[in-house]
This record gives sequence, C-alpha cells and structure tokens, in this order.
Amino acid sequence: MSALSADQVDRFRRDGYLLLENVIPPEQLTRLASEFEQWKEESRAHSEPYGVTQDGRPRFDIEPGHSRTHPALRRIASPIELSDTYLDVMRSSVAVDAVAQLIGPNVAFNHCKVNSKLPGTATEVRFHQDFLFEPHTNDDMIAVLFFIDDVTRANGPLEVVPGSHRGPLHEHWHDGVFTGAVGRDVEDRARAAAVSCPGPAGSACLMHGRTLHGSKSNLTGETRTLFICAYRSEDCRPLQVSHVPSRYEGEIVRGERTNRVRCSDSEMAFPEVPTGASFFGQQAGQG
Repeated sequence: MSALSADQVDRFRRDGYLLLENVIPPEQLTRLASEFEQWKEESRAHSEPYGVTQDGRPRFDIEPGHSRTHPALRRIASPIELSDTYLDVMRSSVAVDAVAQLIGPNVAFNHCKVNSKLPGTATEVRFHQDFLFEPHTNDDMIAVLFFIDDVTRANGPLEVVPGSHRGPLHEHWHDGVFTGAVGRDVEDRARAAAVSCPGPAGSACLMHGRTLHGSKSNLTGETRTLFICAYRSEDCRPLQVSHVPSRYEGEIVRGERTNRVRCSDSEMAFPEVPTGASFFGQQAGQG
C-alpha cells in the first residue's frame, strides 16, 4: 500500500512541500518530547555551545542570552547518536515511506538535527534553500520536519514559498561571505509569497531541497520543537562534506544500494566553498 495518494504526490510535485498528520504514534511522540526536555534541562548548566559531534564541533547550540534560569537551547546536531527513539523515527517512520514514494525506491539518510524555539527566545531563520548548504549531483532531496510540539501560526512555524523548488537557486554568498540566506530583495518577495505550515504534534512536513523557506520567532509561551531528517535518492551523491556529520550518513533506509551516481539533467550553480572556510558554522535552518 502506498504511503501517499496520487493527489498528495501531485501536490508535492507542484508545491515542493507536503504536510502529513498523525505520522508519529503517541507513545513515540511522548518519548521524543521527554528526551528533548531532558536535554533542555541539561543545557541550564552550560553558558556556551557544548558536547562533541563526529567532527569535533559542539553538538548542542544555545541562543545568545541563554542562562540557567532562562534556557535557550536551539539546536542539537545528530541526536540519533544519543537516542534510540530518535534513531527509530529516522529509520522507521511512515514519512520515510512517503519519501521513498517521491524520490525512491532507493533512499539514503543524509543528516538530522533538532531545531527548537523555546518561549521568549529570538530564534528566527531567514529564507534560504537547503541545497545551497549541501550541493549534490542531483536534487532528489527531501527534508522531513517532524513536529514534536503543536506548531501554530504564532510560535514560529515553517514558512515555505510554494513552487519555488521549480525555480532558480538563489545566491547565498554576499560580500564574499556565505550568509546561509538569500539576498534581501529575494527575501522580500519570498516573504510576500510564503505560506505557513502549522499542524498538531506528531505531524511531519516533507520539503524539497530547493524549496525557499524560513521561519519567524516564537511569540508564545509554548515550546516549538522540530526533529528534522534529511534524505536523498541513493543515486544522489554529496559533493562536499556534510555540514551536520553523522556516523549514519549514507545509510540506506529504503530500497537497496546500487552504487550508481546520477547527475542532474539541468545545469546547477554549486556554491564554491574555499578550503578551511567557516561554511560548517552555518547550518541549514529548515525550520
């Protein structure tokens, strides 16, 4: 049985994103939320980014102004290396079946993270396209944003520009620096055309790697947390080291490994990343 209806497939092809409800079972959702709460409580003891990822960068990122009394944990890199619950969602969710239906049948895992907007924090993500953070040989790439909390129009929901995945890749370098965002003129047009993607906890939003998106600050007293998993077609190969490295990178989560490489049918402008550049300090926001 297919994970998506023909109408849902058509909507994703047209819009570059698709919201699915009831993707995470209640018991699993409770465990995800509980483990994030533990990480948030642990963050109170730190005053700067901490923990260590596979390449030595901090795993836990905190917002300026973070303190013991006002925690502002905003990102956890590759939580699947810390939690079997998060690892199981990455591998086994019905959303992954949907990804396989859209860009499969053979699907590989790229990377994952938790992005959170705690009450009273200023976390905002400017409009960008994930592909510019992670150029590949083709663009069969989908990020799945799992909603650990209810996402409302007031707590910093994902905002996407429908159909932008079929348009150009926009420059993310400005004045010789990789800013991780489009220029202000493109952002103004994107904000005017964007739609919000609210939904209940347990939902998931599938988003194409070229889709223009961003998000505003959380204006409520409730936490808004996403578990974001990026996947690619197995014949879509990275052209640089991952900006969120994981020992699970490249794991085949659906189908089989073919060891084929497919290049895009259309010309793409890949960003030039100088050796030793601080590119890795910029992580794709996604939400």
